[in-house]
Amino acid sequence: MAAPTTPTPAVAASPSAAEPALDTRLLTEAVTGLRRALRASIRTDYPWETLPIAQVEILQSLAESEPARAGELATRLRLAPNTVSGLISRLIAAGLVDRGTDAGDRRKASVQLTTAGRERLDSWQQAHERRIGAALDALDPEQRRALGAALPAMASLVRHLHGELAAHGREPSS
Repeated sequence: MAAPTTPTPAVAASPSAAEPALDTRLLTEAVTGLRRALRASIRTDYPWETLPIAQVEILQSLAESEPARAGELATRLRLAPNTVSGLISRLIAAGLVDRGTDAGDRRKASVQLTTAGRERLDSWQQAHERRIGAALDALDPEQRRALGAALPAMASLVRHLHGELAAHGREPSS
């Protein structure tokens, strides 16, 4: 049986003699794996949570900035407008968002979270925090410190990626 090999760095970020190269492939795999594992574990540990992630993302976007028109949500989330309209219809039917008129243009509709939608999103967030907290508890203190130290850089990376999208007209900057 051959020993597992470490992937060769796909692209090194900011290589310099003083700082080791960051393996972008491993970072991508870690982020993707974390999202997949979290999504699967939430469904296993909290079977009552049935909201599809696309609906959760609509609720999250509204929680960040509401009310919003369907087109604005589609742009923010980089989804097709008809997809967002369908998601909004399901969220309205579930009582999680309300449709009203846009304050700036009464001819246009906008949506906002209902109290039930806000509570459901809070519950979803708390379930994820409990799940991540339990997983963090399984790590040794050095690993937890390393993750904590990486959080500001991860947040900066997210802001940079959002900024690139906004610069190319693909997503509004927040």
